[in-house]
Amino acid sequence: MKDKLLEIIKKHKNKVDFLEVRIENSDTTQIKFFGLTLDNLNVSKSNGGYVRACYKGAWVFCSFNDIENIEKYTHEAIQQSLLLGGAGNEKTNLALVKPVNAICPINLSGKDPRKIPLNKKVELFAHYNDLLNSYSDKVTASTARYFEKTQNVILANSESTCIEHGWLDMEARFSATSQKNGAVQVAQESLGSRKGFEEIENLDKRVKATAKRSVDQLNLKSPKAGTYTVVIDPILTGLFVHEAFGHLSEGDFIFDNVKMQEFMVFGKKFGGKFLNILDGAKIPNHRGSFLFDDEGTPTQDTYLIKEGILVGRLHSRETAGKLNEKPTGNARCLDYRFPPIVRMTNTWIEAQNNSPGDLISDIKLGIWAGNWLGGQTNGEMFTFASGEARMIRNGKLEEWVKDVNLTGNVFQTLKDIDGIANDMYWDESGGCGKSGQSSLPVGVGGPSIRIKNVVVPGE
Repeated sequence: MKDKLLEIIKKHKNKVDFLEVRIENSDTTQIKFFGLTLDNLNVSKSNGGYVRACYKGAWVFCSFNDIENIEKYTHEAIQQSLLLGGAGNEKTNLALVKPVNAICPINLSGKDPRKIPLNKKVELFAHYNDLLNSYSDKVTASTARYFEKTQNVILANSESTCIEHGWLDMEARFSATSQKNGAVQVAQESLGSRKGFEEIENLDKRVKATAKRSVDQLNLKSPKAGTYTVVIDPILTGLFVHEAFGHLSEGDFIFDNVKMQEFMVFGKKFGGKFLNILDGAKIPNHRGSFLFDDEGTPTQDTYLIKEGILVGRLHSRETAGKLNEKPTGNARCLDYRFPPIVRMTNTWIEAQNNSPGDLISDIKLGIWAGNWLGGQTNGEMFTFASGEARMIRNGKLEEWVKDVNLTGNVFQTLKDIDGIANDMYWDESGGCGKSGQSSLPVGVGGPSIRIKNVVVPGE
């Protein structure tokens, strides 16, 4: 198949400005317990590919399952691109990347989940689900889900790049819903890994803690509405840096938004000298880690903010070319059914020297917020719901509270960060959604951070 793919590209590459073909096979396992029932059990295989052709800036994307007819789909994509490109006066502008020839097989550091029998996986998650339901009679609903996907990809283009690579991704998610006198509280826990199946085993403590949070919060009060100094834990830091700032750093968003081009200018100050934000797939062993993106661009670590100054953003070859910047290896697709677009990989805030206690010690009245329950962003505005929270009084963590939501403007919030701790933590639970491609595995990380003037709705 690889030889056939290369032969087709050689035959047709001079007809358009750029030609790319991807062939992929994947294996997926899904297990879901809902309440007391095994709600879904699915094992599937998929084979397919896509062709991307570009002529005078006109992109055509063709996805297919009939991989024996690659040349047919390649011909059709080229013809459509010629028709579209010939009707306009655009230019194909792709940032230059050196051709790559590489073979990067799946590399697990731990137990291979493909060697674990399906019934053992089902038994494990039945056990986790029993832990949720048996914790208390106040637990009225639960979910325990497992997702596993192996992808093997061959990618070749008209610039002599040819890469064979693959990865195996695992994810576990749990939730517990508790009720008392009409009050309802939900707690959730999630994690993922590309290391080995032992990351999914021995989760009894975390699962029980999920049920406990749900039940305990039935008896808690919400904080008084107001503006607080808030200390968020590393998990919320990761969510914040991905959702609130990471998406604003994606090159396609910048290119399509003239206002943001004028606002997010390199060299502009966005925070204190201690604030460093990065994205990169080169750092190993995270869910957003790989050597080459889905255009064959080598990955790198990209500073977005360095010492408080905006210095970078994330690119595909097309967005880098259009904005006259360097490609960063951030073109990603969920699978062969979708074209590569600009996506985050692993996104994090660098740790500093303070201890978490240092961030709290001089706060007279504030809130500590940890874990996550949900959230949304709308441009530069965000709202996040924490999974657990405590009041800070006179430099000490005091009573637990519930329903703590954090809302604000991301750029003002970056300026209001006045303390960063040393408790760096990587949260591997995330899946990113964009342009109908969900949920793409990513890594997020950071330490605890302190933020002034956070609006917290409440009583």
